[in-house]
Amino acid sequence: MADNSHHSSINKVSFAGLLISLGIVFGDIGTSPLYVFKAIMGQGAIQKDLVLGGLSCVFWTLTLQTTIKYVWITLRADNKGEGGILSLYSLVRKRAPWLIFPAMIGAATLLADGMITPAITISSAIEGLDIKFPGLPTVPIVVTIISLLFIIQRFGTSVVGKVFGPLMTIWFSIIGVLGLSHLHLAPEVMKAINPYYAFHILITYPHSLLLIGAVFLCTTGAEALYSDMGHCGKNNIRISWIYVKITLILNYFGQGAWLLTQEGRVLGGSNPFYSIMPDWFIGYGIAIATIAAVIASQAMISGSYTLISEAVRLNIWPKVAIRYPSEHKGQLYVPSINLILWIGCMIVIWVFEESSRMDAAYGLAINLTVLMTTVLMGYFLSMKKVNRAVIALFLIAYFVIEITFLVGNGVKIAHGGWLTLMLATALFVTMYCWYTARKIKNRYVNFININKYYPIISELSEDKSVPPYASHLVYLTSANFKSEIEAKIIYSIINKKPKRADVYWLVHVDVMDHPHTKEYSIDQLIPGKLIRIDFKLGFREEQRISLLFRKVVEEMVKKGEIDITSQYDTLRKHNIPGDFKFVVLEKVLSKTNQMTWIEKVIMDIYGYLKKMSLSEEKGFGLDSSFVTIERVPLNFPQTSEVHLIRKD
Repeated sequence: MADNSHHSSINKVSFAGLLISLGIVFGDIGTSPLYVFKAIMGQGAIQKDLVLGGLSCVFWTLTLQTTIKYVWITLRADNKGEGGILSLYSLVRKRAPWLIFPAMIGAATLLADGMITPAITISSAIEGLDIKFPGLPTVPIVVTIISLLFIIQRFGTSVVGKVFGPLMTIWFSIIGVLGLSHLHLAPEVMKAINPYYAFHILITYPHSLLLIGAVFLCTTGAEALYSDMGHCGKNNIRISWIYVKITLILNYFGQGAWLLTQEGRVLGGSNPFYSIMPDWFIGYGIAIATIAAVIASQAMISGSYTLISEAVRLNIWPKVAIRYPSEHKGQLYVPSINLILWIGCMIVIWVFEESSRMDAAYGLAINLTVLMTTVLMGYFLSMKKVNRAVIALFLIAYFVIEITFLVGNGVKIAHGGWLTLMLATALFVTMYCWYTARKIKNRYVNFININKYYPIISELSEDKSVPPYASHLVYLTSANFKSEIEAKIIYSIINKKPKRADVYWLVHVDVMDHPHTKEYSIDQLIPGKLIRIDFKLGFREEQRISLLFRKVVEEMVKKGEIDITSQYDTLRKHNIPGDFKFVVLEKVLSKTNQMTWIEKVIMDIYGYLKKMSLSEEKGFGLDSSFVTIERVPLNFPQTSEVHLIRKD
């Protein structure tokens, strides 16, 4: 019910929703005019065919890739109002097990993009200062701005976020007016709407692959557009995109018109974006461009936090601390990712220094993300029983477009794309090892029938010869069925050290495909003695098990389903509740196991990641003062494998 209400409310078209869309959804794609045409023109002489052809490519890329694929088609794949590649994966993951791989590739490359976006956008904006102050070193300024941006994340950005919409509205209005004011210089620039010019330049231009890679930069914010759907709803995004696209096209065409007046000249270090500004306005233009670049970077950083929080709950990223620095809904702060992104940005700036060199690294990562989105969308359309011919047309069309872009971006590998691949690969390896290691561990988990242990547990609870361990003893179980339990839990209760408790609790958490589900069910396996609670939580819900468990117990007490009063005579006389203790079983893999060498490598990497990640009790939001950690072997070596000779 909550899902549906959230879904319907977020999709209502409102002035506030439209303003938020402009502020946080279109930041990345909205700052692309800062560097796209500069990348297209390169260092060669300005040619009419290149200007018209490049402009035509930009126009049709924004139309086919951003408008049709993302705004019109992909936004339909909303998971109860939420978007993004992991939300999409949650919708289709039951269709085929291997879909986890495009999801991980897409997530890893999107995070890598989050390292490059702040560097290139803020560098492009600040480099405009060279017009007013030639020779001014801009790198220290860029480093300072980016560092401050990452520092303020821990304090929350909800207050700043309120002004994002108005500021980006000003930005889009300015770039639209600037472009429109230059169309009269070369009206023939409007010919670029004809797709002939795009095909002609791609066929005839000797560096067409480099051109394709540069053109792709105009649509790099499309995936972020889909990821941020949950903030303002698809209808608000679709309507506000009309205004955004018009202003972007006007600016690109205005830059194109100015370039046509400069035919034969070498662009050099000049930026067409700043060249169409009047001299008196350049100072203001640099200031608003810097603000827009910071907003675009902020949106990408916030999106990375959301992505990681989803990845943690889908078990494809190590458990990390997730904080909520403000009361603003959806405001996240992930300290470890904040540090990783900052280090990534610093590496990008250190390696490339100038935005003109960064564009070689930019685009490749997000190209892989959009390609993975296409794969997952094919399954989503199939799930929605869309006509197979339509699905085939969608897949063929966008595979051709995006693989073409990928080839174009692939040419950049030697010029800087290697850094993108290195960053994305490191992130993917982390996801793959964490996910695969859990699969390997699950292989050794032994589930047994709990029914036959009911008499023993009942008797143990009443056995006064066994010292009391706790009034209420709580175990986290991964068993999906109430008739099953891990052998290790029974081993902990009965064999390792008999643990007498008044009530034994089993808590199971199931991560649902829906983002905002918060449901639970209760099974009294042994009435008043052994109780199982099953939580069904959406992949965007915080797993605060201590708090959720306490809430359920309170509800049970109110309904008279359980008596939690201490069994100690003194405490019972004063109606004092008994103590609760969580037992977390830390499963340790035995040295004697049958694994392949690659599995051993994965488990070694997993071990290092485990040390750097949150402990189980912190990951599930358990109060450490009420938690006991027990190390138990994941697998017992079989004595049948041991051959001994006895000699008396």
